[in-house]
Amino acid sequence: MHTDRPTRPRIGHRAANQVRRLPHVTVAILLALCPLAGVVGTAGAQGIDLSRQRLVDLTHAFNAKTLYWPTATSGFQLQQLAYGKTPGGYFYSSYAYAAPEHGGTHLDAPIHFHDGGLAVDRLALDQLIGPAVVIDVRAQAARDRDYRLTRADVLAWEKANGAVPRGAFVMLRTGWGQRWPDALSYFGDNTPGDASKLHFPSYGVDAARYLVQERRVAALGADVASIDHGASTDFIVHQVAAGAGVIGLENVARLEVLPAKGATVIALPMKIEGGSGGPVRIVALVPR
Repeated sequence: MHTDRPTRPRIGHRAANQVRRLPHVTVAILLALCPLAGVVGTAGAQGIDLSRQRLVDLTHAFNAKTLYWPTATSGFQLQQLAYGKTPGGYFYSSYAYAAPEHGGTHLDAPIHFHDGGLAVDRLALDQLIGPAVVIDVRAQAARDRDYRLTRADVLAWEKANGAVPRGAFVMLRTGWGQRWPDALSYFGDNTPGDASKLHFPSYGVDAARYLVQERRVAALGADVASIDHGASTDFIVHQVAAGAGVIGLENVARLEVLPAKGATVIALPMKIEGGSGGPVRIVALVPR
């Protein structure tokens, strides 16, 4: 779906571009400061020890089949500008692309649903990296395609796995990722220009409030088109998340590859100045 900063005591209340003022802060140090699970960060240039991690791409490729909200006036467009051998004898290719902010695997910045919230280019880097929590509601969603995650669901997850950590990237696994990119199956309706008949599962408001206000998570993500269920008309989950400075991640792919806990997510969106969101490449680091 198309969603200042939280008051929780997290590193990096400054905007991401302020990191440039610290020339001696390397990526390795930044990663060491963030609440990463299974990541080796040191003050040297060692960075992430990838020999102990399995990299998982949680992003749907952008192409002509990419799904956008039904009311979007256009989808992903790729125009070939050049392709082939040049007069100089070397190969060269170049393309132009255009797309709405909210479609495909993308990030919702707080300004999407909160006046005065941060735009995508103002998000601090440490808010784009965090420990992953995967809550599986496939069974419930199979019975009810309008299913909404409940507070009881989250408490049951915590009983089995421990408390959801502060700064977590909560990923809701509904099983809908297997339906991509079939618009009718994925949205529950494929009427052009009409978003009033959508049916797909997502977060419920009580679960969202618990995760955002009590657990102080950094992100709400899901393998569906919105962090609100398809039939929502007030987008209350977006409002709750955005009002607390929490980002949304929608149309997340391959959540079946992640464990319930223990992985780390890095979600770096296109840095659109003033943008309410944008395409995002989401990568998970899963300990071997």
